[in-house]
Amino acid sequence: MKNNKVTYCILLITAMTTIWLFHACAPVREFTRWKTFNGPSTFSDQRPGFDSTKKTVLLIADNEGTEIFDLMAPYYLFSATRMLNVYVVAPKKEPIIMRKGLFLLPHFSFDEFDSTGINARVIVIPNLSAMDARHQNPAIINWIKKHYHDTTIMLSVCDGALTAAATGIYDGKPLTAHASDFNAIRKQYDKPLWVNNIRVTHSGNLYSTAGVSNATDGALSIIDTLFGRQTMLRVSQLIHHAPPAEQVAHKSIPISFSNKITIGRKVLFGKNRQVGVLLQDGANELELAAILDTYNRTFPKSLESVALKSSITTAYGLTLLPTTSLDKFHPDELHVLNPDKLPSKITSLVDRSVVVSYDRQQPLYIIDACLDRINRQYGYSYTDVVKRLLDYN
Repeated sequence: MKNNKVTYCILLITAMTTIWLFHACAPVREFTRWKTFNGPSTFSDQRPGFDSTKKTVLLIADNEGTEIFDLMAPYYLFSATRMLNVYVVAPKKEPIIMRKGLFLLPHFSFDEFDSTGINARVIVIPNLSAMDARHQNPAIINWIKKHYHDTTIMLSVCDGALTAAATGIYDGKPLTAHASDFNAIRKQYDKPLWVNNIRVTHSGNLYSTAGVSNATDGALSIIDTLFGRQTMLRVSQLIHHAPPAEQVAHKSIPISFSNKITIGRKVLFGKNRQVGVLLQDGANELELAAILDTYNRTFPKSLESVALKSSITTAYGLTLLPTTSLDKFHPDELHVLNPDKLPSKITSLVDRSVVVSYDRQQPLYIIDACLDRINRQYGYSYTDVVKRLLDYN
């Protein structure tokens, strides 16, 4: 009888521990969970107009998953020159799952763009859904190869290096990737000239960047090539970012075992917040993506975008769709880029105390602004983890 009681106690403790761990590890599941779009399947045809006197930039997207800062930061920077046609193209004219935190409607499907007869001067390859060589989408690979010519500038961003390498275009040419994934990617493709500890590689018309945050430097480097230093400086000043120099040194520091322990401690014993980001018409694409991407790397309990309508249009013509609504999601903090345009209805749905606004008067790069706040929330060690996840070193 005594043995049975001991057994029951052990089973009860084990069950309670298992349940606690399951709930405590919700932020880890959230980090790798991407919502699928369940809204209407038809949308009005919205895209920036085409100017035949301007060169065209295409940003490749994968409907099944595309890294948000990899795509939206270059989109903003190229658009901010006001000297380029800038479009997002995807295999299907359906919402793209952006990792992490919203849906984006491409301007063209591959077939639609083919019918226009437009030639791309620049093609940008962000990190897409396929995370290894075996799962690369041949439709995307072949479409990129079809549109690449000797005069085309190519930019591989972060782990877009997997797709870039799969095209064969970078064979014998410098290519880099996120510090934490560099070795694994290099083992899968041995023909590119893999280089590390560098922010932006450049060989002829081929560029590539280190992880995530370095998308900014890659786009600015190409703007410098296309339009000269003055234009590049003008655009970089819009985001308060130090202008890049090609092939500038970069500390490629992968996530370490001790970093994973730091993440584990925070997930199990720290404060795991429900983070919301408000989508507003006229939003700055780079800043919006930076907030979502940076806070996703804090391993929140949940991360959602919200809006007061079914979609919004950004400053340079992206159609974005939220992942949820405020009547279903109750954030511990709601990030608002434009608090001066905060609708009164928001304050009736959320307590004003949870609103996180950004000082538009302070000349601070948005990633630095996010990291400063994360440092106050979680301390230096955890901020260092977030920086490594962003490859921001």
